[in-house]
Amino acid sequence: MRLTAWNRANSNLNALLTKDLDRINGSSSSSWRTARSTPNGGRNSITLTSPYTSISKSQKQKKTLDRDFFVSVLETSVTKRDAKAYMNKFVPLLEKKGATDFKKRAAQSRPTESKTSTNVGAVVDAAVAKKEAVPELKPEDVAIQVPLYVALVKFRAPQEVSDATLDGVGKTMGQLRKLGLICIVVVDCSLAGKDEATDRQTATVQANRIAMAIDNYDAPGARVIDSPIAIKNPADTNASTFTSHGLFVGNPNDLMAALQEEVIPIITTFGYTADDCAVKPVNANDAVLALTRQLSGLQFLDQPADDMPITQLARSAEVYRLVILDPLGGIPAKNRATGRYLFLNLEQEFPEVRNDLMTPSSPNGPNRYNLQHLENAELAKNVLSLLPPTSSAVITTPQEVANEQGPEDNGIDWALVSTRRGQNPLIHSLLTDKPVQSSSLPSERFRHITSPTGTAQIGSLTTLAKRGMPLTIFPDPRVTPWKPPQPGQKGLNLTDPCIDLPRLVNLIEDSFGRKLDVDDYLKRIHGNLAGIIIAGEYEGGALLTWEKPHGLDGTEAEAPSRLVPYLDKFAVLRKSQGAGGVADIIFNAMVRDCFPYGVCWRSRKNNPVNKWYFERSRGSLKLKDMNWTMFWTTPDLASDEQKFRDYESVCRGIEPSWADQKHILD
Repeated sequence: MRLTAWNRANSNLNALLTKDLDRINGSSSSSWRTARSTPNGGRNSITLTSPYTSISKSQKQKKTLDRDFFVSVLETSVTKRDAKAYMNKFVPLLEKKGATDFKKRAAQSRPTESKTSTNVGAVVDAAVAKKEAVPELKPEDVAIQVPLYVALVKFRAPQEVSDATLDGVGKTMGQLRKLGLICIVVVDCSLAGKDEATDRQTATVQANRIAMAIDNYDAPGARVIDSPIAIKNPADTNASTFTSHGLFVGNPNDLMAALQEEVIPIITTFGYTADDCAVKPVNANDAVLALTRQLSGLQFLDQPADDMPITQLARSAEVYRLVILDPLGGIPAKNRATGRYLFLNLEQEFPEVRNDLMTPSSPNGPNRYNLQHLENAELAKNVLSLLPPTSSAVITTPQEVANEQGPEDNGIDWALVSTRRGQNPLIHSLLTDKPVQSSSLPSERFRHITSPTGTAQIGSLTTLAKRGMPLTIFPDPRVTPWKPPQPGQKGLNLTDPCIDLPRLVNLIEDSFGRKLDVDDYLKRIHGNLAGIIIAGEYEGGALLTWEKPHGLDGTEAEAPSRLVPYLDKFAVLRKSQGAGGVADIIFNAMVRDCFPYGVCWRSRKNNPVNKWYFERSRGSLKLKDMNWTMFWTTPDLASDEQKFRDYESVCRGIEPSWADQKHILD
């Protein structure tokens, strides 16, 4: 009888505890299992065990997404300099965000009780603790004090993109958010219908498609917000880039609230008139410019920050990247083996781009594809003119961003390839600030692809555009092609008024970290200087010469055909090394405009830059008994024995002109 009574009391106590725990934790009674009580030295213990929960589908998906995220990052060829630049800019933000999230979780989490208890009082104490009020967070505890970095994304013609591709784009945007870059998506359906209501409905549907694609892969997801774009009275508008053709951000509250919550805002290309709040369609490019001005703090230049709290919020978000997702892809180029600009130096190359794209392809004028490309290039130029020089624009296709396999890849067995198919252009550009494939690589280093219009090409469909810098070449190869000088012909000298010799010497010494013997160097290259390339305000440069092979005499010594095109100095200021594409800009000018038929140079065998040289040369040779490696870009040099020996003779015989070891051969 005593045993029966004990069992009944024990059962009632277990039921009471289960009921209390259900109320505390919000779980059902079936989720808790009570171990059978057993005698133990005259005492009985009650053990509460946690419920067994299998790995849910969402958890499996999260693990898959995390794996894809790490793979996408590891695929990117990041140098030590690239990694340092990214960490200096984004790690403070990510650390602050992590500390903020930790404070939120710590303040919102409830005290947890031990899942194994031998004392009913411990359970009661835990229940009382759970009922205590959760302490409120102070605004300063959760505010992010460092700026948010934003990517403005113009998504053109999303209605032409499949759901599978859109899912890949959404996943990439979620990965960018993990890396510290939040996207603002402007949906451009390129509609020109007569019914504005139908066009607005179509734009809303496409905006929701994009939001759902982002929500499928990452929290806190995306949000379609009411358009913050306002339309000025036509009488108050002008054609300046700073006014966005009469558009401005009239109500940025929803936009900034989404950014502070790290939700990706999605905006349709409709705005409200300032006088009567009527809904009107707006140009997507003008809307992007209006958002750029607002986020850059350039919209209300005449109003102090103390009077504009919205402006203060806007200045906490820095536009770091412009992304143009267009089914047509990057900007086409007529004079590139790739058929596209992989890297576009807008300061130098935009006039050429405009002339090429405006060339009539038929009696009706330029085709519509070229006009769309020109529109994208102009948008990149106008937006980057409002941003710091470190900002850049990526013009690519949704398929490239989704990292999908193209038709040209169908015949390849990727299981036999040691690396993955390709790198994501948005993640790669964020981590390295460089194009996926360097524009200065030889044409044979690019893989074959098919453009959206069906034409075969090599390289990539992505263009990375920067404001860039002007490029000055003496003499201008478009006017005076670089050719070996004729006997008695006067050539260029470094002492000519067009060249700033002190700044040039400073560039060389800063790049090499050595003192140049200027007099000895001027004497050595006097009379054989082929030309000089200057990037920006002497941020980088190249000096090229015509060199005579050793041992020539008589008529051979005067023959222009035996002169060797030689890269004597290639220099970039240390502050500009690895950033802005300065080296690629100079190298491209050298091999495309100045010496298109080939050039040679040498570098010390232990030079860390040699990896860069190996990638861009068509061949190399480690010179025996010397500390030099010879490089060249001349096609089929190995088949011309005489020319090959001349190249080697020049690279072996040139004496350095450094002040410390000016006459010592390596």
